[in-house]
Amino acid sequence: MAVVGRVSGPVVIADGLEGAKMFDVCRVGTLGLVGEVIRLVGGAATIQVYEDTTGIRPGDPIENTGQALSVELGPGLLKSIYDGVQRPLDVIQKSLGDFITRGFVAPALDEKALWEFTPVAKAGDEVAGGTVLGTVQETPLILHKILVPPGVQGTLKELKAGKFTIRQPIGSLQAAGGNVPLFLAHKWVVRIPRPVQQKLAPTIPLVTGQRVVDSFFPVAKGGTACIPGPFGSGKTVTQQQLAKWADSDIVVYVGCGERGNEMTEVLATFPNLQDPKTKRPLMERTVLIANTSNMPVAAREASVYTGITIAEYYRDMGYDVALMADSTSRWAEAMREISGRLEEMPGEEGYPAYLGRRVAEFYERAGRVVTLSPDRRTGSVTVVGAVSPPGGDTSEPVSQNTLRVTRVFWALDAALAQRRHFPSINWLQSYSLYIGDLETWYGTNLSKDFVHLRQRALEVLQKESELQEIVQLVGVDALPEREKGVLDVARMIREDFLQQSAYDDVDTYTSIQKQYRMLRTILGFGDAEQDAIAKGATVTKLQSLPVRTKLSRMKWIPEAELSTQFDALELEMNSAVAAAGGA
Repeated sequence: MAVVGRVSGPVVIADGLEGAKMFDVCRVGTLGLVGEVIRLVGGAATIQVYEDTTGIRPGDPIENTGQALSVELGPGLLKSIYDGVQRPLDVIQKSLGDFITRGFVAPALDEKALWEFTPVAKAGDEVAGGTVLGTVQETPLILHKILVPPGVQGTLKELKAGKFTIRQPIGSLQAAGGNVPLFLAHKWVVRIPRPVQQKLAPTIPLVTGQRVVDSFFPVAKGGTACIPGPFGSGKTVTQQQLAKWADSDIVVYVGCGERGNEMTEVLATFPNLQDPKTKRPLMERTVLIANTSNMPVAAREASVYTGITIAEYYRDMGYDVALMADSTSRWAEAMREISGRLEEMPGEEGYPAYLGRRVAEFYERAGRVVTLSPDRRTGSVTVVGAVSPPGGDTSEPVSQNTLRVTRVFWALDAALAQRRHFPSINWLQSYSLYIGDLETWYGTNLSKDFVHLRQRALEVLQKESELQEIVQLVGVDALPEREKGVLDVARMIREDFLQQSAYDDVDTYTSIQKQYRMLRTILGFGDAEQDAIAKGATVTKLQSLPVRTKLSRMKWIPEAELSTQFDALELEMNSAVAAAGGA
């Protein structure tokens, strides 16, 4: 019988664990704590335990389940709140109260709930992994497609309609190895990416309604983005805005090692949020994974894999999924602690030498893909990972390894946050490498000059930064009027376009069409302003025009009045500026 040989924090050395394989799940001690084999040396196995190991001692029994760490995938995932190893926290809270008893096991999905299954396949059909067998209305917003698990193929012998639990067979198929029963749910190993037919180019933007993101630094559906920033710079609020407003079908929010009060706010807020598109609760298309900083460190490492596997499952149904990981720094710190317990050779700043590979493997599971289904349906997983570098120093290893593999960098700036400029994304440090991929989409669905306007706006902001260095030396009054005009239009871009309130009903979301009209109007005013200055007008006079008040209120123009209001505004603006230049 396998027993505990040595205990070092969350790491346990097992003696006599015969036949063990890497990543086998084990039950440790008399309480049956959940752990995972992470190293095999001779006859000894090293197990990382996902629960507090207090009280575990040498000689305690260890049982090997022979199965790798897996998640259960099926109806009932949406609206659920899980910990890092897919234990349903809301169910545990009802059973045990506010504290989880160590070793407690609860099924990830409700085993008693009945789901109305409507078949779309029939007996005699040849099916393979990814084929849709039928559908279940999981929530009023989401039609859950029951899939043949990847790696399984054969001829359908039977498929029944009606109400079933996840433990009752809905049919069976004849495979090469014999008769295979089919259920509403199946399991998948979290560390293995779910297979696809083909990865597609990132040519469709994930529209988020956040102006600084959509217009300046967009992310594509199936893309990757990182949000590094110091404490208090707005990482969590930005991710919550993306979760609420992005045009994705499913949201998976992973709170990985965040402070308890932040995760409590998420858990308290999300169930009460209303989906702005359907006016129904946002939780009806959301899965929350909560792993706070006071939970066992090893479970942090598992939580991101649990989240990405659930995201891939809904992607395989043909949905667009947005995964928010907050924060991958805590995940990396968990790896560092486990690596230290294993006495591995440390890399930079004590992180394990394989940190870069693990980060790359995680982000590589994002993508817009053609699924395994015969109808070649497409789905996507977009990954947005927050990074919490100590002191906001993005030269540290986690930030640098993340920047190597992600294509969008939203640099949060504490100085902007202190000036109450939100979202506090620094427009001079941030970038998006998807602009070239998305240019065709913008030209077809928005305007051919959108990318040009974006580039002009960024050039104005860059010019403002250069002029500010001069202003600090000699003052703004020493500048020529043309340069004052540049500062004026740059201020409009910053205050009237980039600043956006997450708590204002009108300003919290801006359609991509409205963003284009706002940017065009502001830059059009800048051009007219320069023409008026050439004719002798001063910036002070132009700033006193009544139309300026209307320009500063563009963000509060309702979407329904978009075309009429902006057309009238542009006419009034051009007339007023021309009159000022001719006076």
